[in-house]
Amino acid sequence: MQERSSVRELAERLRRELDRYSPGGKLPSSRALVERFRVSPVTVSRALAQLAAEGLVVTRPGAGAFRAQPRTAPAPAGDTSWQEVALSADGAADLVPRSVDASGVLVSLAAPPPGVIELNGGYLHPSLQPERAMAAALSRAGRRPGAWGRPPMEGLPELREWFARSIGGSVTAAEVLVTAGGQSALTTALRALAPPGAPVLVESPTYPGMLAIARAAGLRPVPVPVDADGVRPELLADAFRATGAPAFVCQPLFQNPTGAVLAPGRRAEVLRIARQAGAFVVEDDFVRRLVHEDAGPLPRPLAADDPDGVVVHVSSLTKATSPSFRVSALAARGPVLERLRAIQVVDTFFVPRPLQEAALELVGSPAWPRHLRAVAAELKARRDTMTAALALHLPDLTLPHTPSGGYHLWPRLPDGTDEAALVAAALRAGVAITPGRPYFSAEPPAAHVRLSFAAVAGTGEITEGVRRLRTACDEVRR
Repeated sequence: MQERSSVRELAERLRRELDRYSPGGKLPSSRALVERFRVSPVTVSRALAQLAAEGLVVTRPGAGAFRAQPRTAPAPAGDTSWQEVALSADGAADLVPRSVDASGVLVSLAAPPPGVIELNGGYLHPSLQPERAMAAALSRAGRRPGAWGRPPMEGLPELREWFARSIGGSVTAAEVLVTAGGQSALTTALRALAPPGAPVLVESPTYPGMLAIARAAGLRPVPVPVDADGVRPELLADAFRATGAPAFVCQPLFQNPTGAVLAPGRRAEVLRIARQAGAFVVEDDFVRRLVHEDAGPLPRPLAADDPDGVVVHVSSLTKATSPSFRVSALAARGPVLERLRAIQVVDTFFVPRPLQEAALELVGSPAWPRHLRAVAAELKARRDTMTAALALHLPDLTLPHTPSGGYHLWPRLPDGTDEAALVAAALRAGVAITPGRPYFSAEPPAAHVRLSFAAVAGTGEITEGVRRLRTACDEVRR
């Protein structure tokens, strides 16, 4: 973090001084900049690279850095209004409009303004990420023989084997495909299992990114309610009978956003219902590696207890590492595996080999289990801090379930609360929260917010964030 800050500061200082040099004029040497600003050579190199990317300087190996020639005036904007007709007309015959709404996803991806506490983030704070271990893994991976060559289309055999062991049961490496992140894997799965216009069963509430994938593919998400024990089997059976849907997408472990874990008595029932309907279960096992310290033994993935190929399993390393460490897996058995493989090859060819090699280096290092233990302890402490702060400052928020895994809570707002107004007021008070509405594919039964405790710097920010949320609630209630 300190290095990144130093790069930004040096780049800004050099940017302000560029007017001292004529176009084509040479800037001071890297050694001179190191001595003058008392920073490392790496900081100088990165700051100059940033200015080069902005088109302000030109670097020449062995010669140094030079002020770039002035930019030419931009061409006048063209007329793109014709696209409104083109983009609308081609969907006139679609059974389900292929709308692309990324707003529910962007909430957890976009960085909040400076000074705003991030209780809406979907990834670990940099202080919780294994940055040193990832850097070391990437460095070792880059030196592996053939690391920059073309990998097998399905992924490196050793990495597929590691994912297969992680899933358990009788899953083999031959039944695993390495993919570029969980979002990409879910996209491939839905495209493989459901034709445009088809219904697809989803948990209610559920992850907005999955709803966006379904709608962008022209699918019709049909909600199946979730309670504290996961999806309700009797309603799942009713939904299959009513719709004939070819697939059901679920998160059986620490479901997003409720945090529910599919109860032992429901696991086999869900698979039986899907098998009877001739349908697939897409299991999004997204936060198995973000278990809390007090969770106890975890249930196996549904795929581990599925000999008949009902389950298409998705698991990922991203949530437990970094948003940029996009390595995940699709696991399936039977003819569907070839369809999944074909779609992935057409869409992305393969996951870059250096990233796959780095993943192997990371999960095989002693730093990996240490990282998971540290995250488990920290997430428990953060969860407990947030629940205590909510009980103290916002006792009228209902928190029916406190999860033992994942990175967020799902409180229900008091009846009559304007959810959108609260989210806006919270931002004015200096805290970013996630509205509950995007998590429902149909009308929500009540107003909710999702509060993340993973993306902040520490427990102090959690307490202050909840205090600011109380200020926002008071404003909305006036």
